[in-house]
Amino acid sequence: MAAGVSSVYDFKVKDSDGKAVNLGDKYRGKVLIIVNVASECGLTNSNYTQLKVLLDKYKSKGLEVAAFPCNQFGGQEPACELDIKNFVQNKFNFEPDLYSKVDGGFLIDAIKWNFTKFLVDREGNVVKRYGPKEEPHTMEDDIKKVLDGSKL
Repeated sequence: MAAGVSSVYDFKVKDSDGKAVNLGDKYRGKVLIIVNVASECGLTNSNYTQLKVLLDKYKSKGLEVAAFPCNQFGGQEPACELDIKNFVQNKFNFEPDLYSKVDGGFLIDAIKWNFTKFLVDREGNVVKRYGPKEEPHTMEDDIKKVLDGSKL
């Protein structure tokens, strides 16, 4: 976690429309997947497809997905936020919470490529990191545990 930050709730970011968002106000009490995304990455199709399945299945239990476009890994997210939002909606029929572009290390320095995923508990603590090649469906058992209030 970044210096001086105790949870993801301490972050203030901009959404894809440029509006300021306090992550604590938006996600307090929710289980959250934070993911850095890139539309032109070879991992795009599987990640967006599987993240949509997870969100559709568990949103009513308190799951949310926060997607942060990032162009620093291979230049694979060159589009503007509006084009990214339209791409995800049109191609995947998926509407995660989409934020303004970030550099990969905004949360912690453990981001080495696109589609690094973090599972965050209802208190705003990152409980597990999943590498880019770990497909979202492999997170499901952990998501169920965290939604039920269990520790990983």
